[in-house]
Amino acid sequence: VQLQASGGGLVQAGGSLRLSCAASGRTFIGYSLGWFRQAPGKEREFVAAIDWSGGTTYYADSMKGRFTISRDNAKNTVYLQLNSLKLEDTADYYCAARSGRYLSGNYYSPAAYSSWGQGTLVTVSS
Repeated sequence: VQLQASGGGLVQAGGSLRLSCAASGRTFIGYSLGWFRQAPGKEREFVAAIDWSGGTTYYADSMKGRFTISRDNAKNTVYLQLNSLKLEDTADYYCAARSGRYLSGNYYSPAAYSSWGQGTLVTVSS
């Protein structure tokens, strides 16, 4: 599956953005999906993950209550709603896909995902 992320930009602290990731090439519902981010000089870190139906979601602790992952299987798209953004949320955000409807036990690890989109940059200013 090929992934194309979009929606990043410059936003003030406390603001919101919605990231999108459009998929093509394979049956979208056959994939579970994740979002990761990478700040300059730091390792890629887990943000959120979702199973094929959207019925199961997981979040990194620091993002619970502020970020929401969702998917629209009719549009072959996964979303990441970012609310109450903080300066430390500044990073490149990446979407990723794993073949399999259900999330694996290591859903928080980049190694669990075989397909990646290009990053979309989110910059939070004060």
